[in-house]
Amino acid sequence: MSRWGAGRGASAPEGSDASVLAVVVADGEPASEDAGVARRADLLVAADGGARWLAAQGLRPNLVVGDLDSLDRREIERLQESGARVVPQPAEKDASDTELAVEAAITAGADRIVLVGAFGGSRVDHELANLMLLVEPGFSQVDLRLQRSSTLVRGISGNRSLVIEAEVGETVTLLPLGSDAIGVSTRGLRYALDQETLLMGRSRGLSNVVIGQPASVSIRAGSLLVIEIGKSMEGES
Repeated sequence: MSRWGAGRGASAPEGSDASVLAVVVADGEPASEDAGVARRADLLVAADGGARWLAAQGLRPNLVVGDLDSLDRREIERLQESGARVVPQPAEKDASDTELAVEAAITAGADRIVLVGAFGGSRVDHELANLMLLVEPGFSQVDLRLQRSSTLVRGISGNRSLVIEAEVGETVTLLPLGSDAIGVSTRGLRYALDQETLLMGRSRGLSNVVIGQPASVSIRAGSLLVIEIGKSMEGES
């Protein structure tokens, strides 16, 4: 068995093609709407203080991962009494609690992971680190996405393509991450790209719009953040 253990009822049977949806809750500020996807999850993983948000929604995590500096002793005891598996991590470590929670979800059998609570709070550095998880090569075998209300963020790297899920009229932003994104092509977007380069640090990919479906984006080299913004969240700055 892995060092994390599987969530109860989370792992698909051996040889099965069944998909396992995990929701990882970081200790940021999830939107109230994010509780819906948490309730549909096969596996709930809390990154440290993310367990407190789940409790406020009347939900119990299968697994709590982290150095537990955001939870007091009584909260930890209540989680254990409720059946949650608490896996303490050292305070001095080489990965964030959220990264470890994503790793735990994968090890427990998840092939689809929605990360909520990745934004908000006082730690901008944690927000940026959470975005970088989307292009971590070790997580490329799963469908990993960040969600806050009607905003969805995914990553694409290397010679790959991605189907855009936003509806016609909704906003899609494409931002290079780490270096220039080379050979970017789009389909179904108002401002089309055809084997073009999006330069790291420039804002050319902001605020595109879906005009037809299916819409998609592909990249030949580098990494892109694909940010899809539902109409209820749209605005300009």
